[in-house]
Amino acid sequence: MKGVMRFGKKGKLSPRYIGPYRISKRVGNVAYELELPSELEAVHPVFHISMLKKCMCDPSLIIHTHSISIKDSVSYEEILDRQVCKLRTKEVASVNILWRNQFVEEATWEAEENMKKRYPHLFPFEEITN
Repeated sequence: MKGVMRFGKKGKLSPRYIGPYRISKRVGNVAYELELPSELEAVHPVFHISMLKKCMCDPSLIIHTHSISIKDSVSYEEILDRQVCKLRTKEVASVNILWRNQFVEEATWEAEENMKKRYPHLFPFEEITN
């Protein structure tokens, strides 16, 4: 059996899947391992079923790997929001990050402290407290 892998390219009419790739085995109840080509060695081969679609063997739907690019690291685009959660003994600040090549609905909340360590250039103006 073959399936195509979801690839979230932006754009209303942009193709959303690449492949087809052979399914090598089922991993658990909701995941499958695919036989990926060497060009995609940086991609983990196990995918949740929501990321896969059965291949209908229509050649016009196939996107070959040479037409896509995979970046070594995910990079940010912008900080959308900031919130502070009050716990019993401390306050934890979080920032809502819109990652590059993602939709606004896919923005994630990350610990502000961790983001400052990984991406200090996102926080050029630190508050000075005495």
